[in-house]
Parts: sequence; structure tokens; C-alpha cells
Amino acid sequence: MTYPPTVSSAGSRLRDKPLWIRSGIVMAIIVAGLFVIEAIDQATNFQLDDNGIEPRQLDGLDGIVWAPLLHADWAHLIGNVTVGAVLGYMLLLTRRFVVVTAIVWIVSGAGIWLFSPPYTVTVGASGVIFGWLTFLLVRGIFNREIWQCLLGVALLLIYGSVLWGVLPTVGGTVSWQGHLFGAIGGVVAAWWLATRDRKKAATPTY
Repeated sequence: MTYPPTVSSAGSRLRDKPLWIRSGIVMAIIVAGLFVIEAIDQATNFQLDDNGIEPRQLDGLDGIVWAPLLHADWAHLIGNVTVGAVLGYMLLLTRRFVVVTAIVWIVSGAGIWLFSPPYTVTVGASGVIFGWLTFLLVRGIFNREIWQCLLGVALLLIYGSVLWGVLPTVGGTVSWQGHLFGAIGGVVAAWWLATRDRKKAATPTY
């Protein structure tokens, strides 16, 4: 008798694959999930977008959790995924994806909640993506690793123009606050992880 594969067995098979394949599969699942969420949002007349971040409103505070999963329309989602899939894949290769994403997710969302204009609702993953980018840009400096620094330089040449999005703008639909605090979150994540790793390396074992 044969049985369908369980979640644990599927996870075991995924762990057995090379890191670069696992990272690609995980990133593909994330991207597919974002497209499914946007399809549901469109089908429900954009009702999911109401769960975005509402600045300085207690009932909008939970938007910090949901906002990066939501997008205003297909163009907004595709614009974020185009860059985000590449950076997310690179971050997965570093084995720091979960920690870095958690830090930039919270810092970006908190910055939006505290400093965005009142009576607005912010959605989109761009704050998280800015955090991924800045982490990859500066981690070599904190880790004192020449190859990571060279990778950061290469990413700066490719995506450096994106960083203009952290500058304040008047009006418009772009949340520069999310970009700025997401970028700050990426730097914080790089500093914290490098400090933690050095402390671990300096701790004697018996």
C-alpha cells in the first residue's frame, strides 16, 4: 500500500537538495503566494488592501503584519517581484533569510505606522525589499569579508538607483517612509548578525 507524501517527508526531500535549488524553490513559492493573494484581492474588489498599515491608528497596527503581503494592483506586485525575487534568492543563499526578513519587516512597518501621513493605508513589499538590498550591500562591511564587500559593490552598481526611493517625496503613492525604514532595518540586521557571530566565535568551548 502506498501513501501520499506528508509535509515532513516533502520537507526532508527539500532539505536534501543543494542550497541553490532549495533557495530557488522557496523563492518561487513566495512569489506564487503573493500572486495568489493579489488574485484574491482583485476578486474581492480589493477588500484585502484595507488590512494595510494605517498610521498612528491602533486598529491599523496589525497592518504591519499584513501590508508586505498585499499590493495595490498587478503592476505594483510585478514591480516589486521583479527586483524582490532576485534579492530574496540571494538572501536565501546566505542562510539569513528568516532573521533579516523579520527585522526589516518590523522596522519598515513601524516606520510607516509612526511617520506616514494620516488617513492613508500603505501596502506593498517594497520596504522589505529595500531591507534585503541594504543588508546585502553592507553585510560585508560588518563581517569584514572582502567577497561580501565586492558583491555589495556589484549590487550597488546594478540596483543603486533604487535607493533614491528612501528620499522624502511630497504627495504621490510611494511610501518613502517604508523604503527608508526598510533600508535602516537592513543595516540593523547586518550589524546585529555580525555582532552575534563574532560573540559566538569568541566564546570558548570546553
